[in-house]
Amino acid sequence: MRLLALLAGVSIILVILWDGFEAVVLPRRVARRLRLVRLVVRATWRFWAAVGRRLPAGHRRETYLSYYGPLLLIVLLATWAAGLVFGFALVHWGLGSQLSDPEWPVSFATDLYISGTTFFTLGLGDVAPRSWAARFVTVAEAGIGFGFLALVVGYLPVFYNAFAQRETRITMLDEWAGSPPTAAGLLWRLARDKSVPAMAAFLREWEQWCAELLESHLSYPVLAYFRSQHGNQSWLAGLTMVLDTCAFVLAAVEEAPRREAWLTFAMARHTAVDLCQVFETPPTLLPADRLPAADLTRMRTMLREAGLSVHEDADMEQRLAESRRMYEPYVHALSIRLLVPLPGWIPVPGARDNWQRSPWR
Repeated sequence: MRLLALLAGVSIILVILWDGFEAVVLPRRVARRLRLVRLVVRATWRFWAAVGRRLPAGHRRETYLSYYGPLLLIVLLATWAAGLVFGFALVHWGLGSQLSDPEWPVSFATDLYISGTTFFTLGLGDVAPRSWAARFVTVAEAGIGFGFLALVVGYLPVFYNAFAQRETRITMLDEWAGSPPTAAGLLWRLARDKSVPAMAAFLREWEQWCAELLESHLSYPVLAYFRSQHGNQSWLAGLTMVLDTCAFVLAAVEEAPRREAWLTFAMARHTAVDLCQVFETPPTLLPADRLPAADLTRMRTMLREAGLSVHEDADMEQRLAESRRMYEPYVHALSIRLLVPLPGWIPVPGARDNWQRSPWR
């Protein structure tokens, strides 16, 4: 039994160290094998999302779901730490609990105690190893514990910096395309202000944002569960709006910067597809059309009235539908997985941007 405990302890330690190395240090891959982090996320999100679905859509649900990301980060760090403490305790027990305790008989509880005090570098000294094997294990755990804490200290600033960079551009999207952002809202504002030439620079910036989003969420998938400050904004809504805009521009807008629109569309779709792979979420057909014929007619009318030249040929709707089939099943799958609503194509009549609102009237 002690030999099995020793082997189990060593296995737990190696698994957790490799899991932490992959999660924090190793450059990320899209496809991964079974990992402890994934098991923790599956177990906790299934419960958290089940409760969230019972809440009515709106501020209350968004507030509840916004707690999951930060709590998940704490749970992951606590799981790694607890696993390492338990693994080293098994190693001590497997070696025969070669410890000295002047007050109590040595037991597995003593192994857990010295493992915890060593891992967190407390150095109390009331329990001490009696053999060279136990001393080696104690020193090794102290070194790993010190390195683990240093890794956590270095991990959190990088993580929150990636989150802040993501949210900065999402916040700026409010005055460009409204909240929630819509493709029609963006194009209408550009046409109204005679700023259609600025579309090329806008698309280049969002191509860069999509690339950064893909890199950061592949590196730190937990970021996907962090919600935006406002309930009507999200990284998925921003990504979907970019895809909608590029698809419509390529299919229907005459004076559009087609090269920039195509590059941004390709990067944004790449992001949506890879993130579906990360979360093991296959593409899912939408239950209803996000842009029915009546809304498409309304969208073309409002854009033409704003001064934007829109194609009227019979193939326009087919080109738009083909582009939408390339990404809508993926963003819809992510929407279901993360409980993040997708934006519409046309802004809600009378809706105000976030910058126009205030709790004081």
